[in-house]
Amino acid sequence: MDSYSLYQSLIQPAWAPPAWLFGPVWTVLYIIIAISFGAVFYRAFTAGLPWMVVAPFVLNLIFNFSFTWLQFGLKNNTLAAIDILLVLATLIWALVAIYPYIKWVALTNIPYLLWVSFATVLQLTITYLNK
Repeated sequence: MDSYSLYQSLIQPAWAPPAWLFGPVWTVLYIIIAISFGAVFYRAFTAGLPWMVVAPFVLNLIFNFSFTWLQFGLKNNTLAAIDILLVLATLIWALVAIYPYIKWVALTNIPYLLWVSFATVLQLTITYLNK
C-alpha cells in the first residue's frame, strides 16, 4: 500500500488536510530547508559556527527524514508520533540557537515551524484515533 492509500485508510479528524496537499507543502518547505540549513552548514564549515548551534539542525533532518519511514514504511503511528515530537523539539531548538548568529535562517523557517506544529497535532490525533 502506498503512502497516499495508507493515509486515506487511517481514521482522521474532520480537519485533516487531503493527502494531495502534503506533496506541494513539503516541496516548498524542503526548498526552504535546503537553502537555510545549507547556510547553517556552510557557516559551520567556513566561519566556525559552533557545533552546538549546528547539532539541532542535523538532528532535525534525521528525525524529519525518519518520519515517512516510521509512518508509512513500518506503519507505526506511535513511533511516528514520537518522531514528529522530536522534529518539533529540534526545530524549536535550532531556531532559538541560530537566531543570534543568522537571524534570517530562523525567520525563514517560520513556515516550517507552523507546518510541523500543525503536523504534530495531526499525528497525535491520528495516533489516538487509530489505537
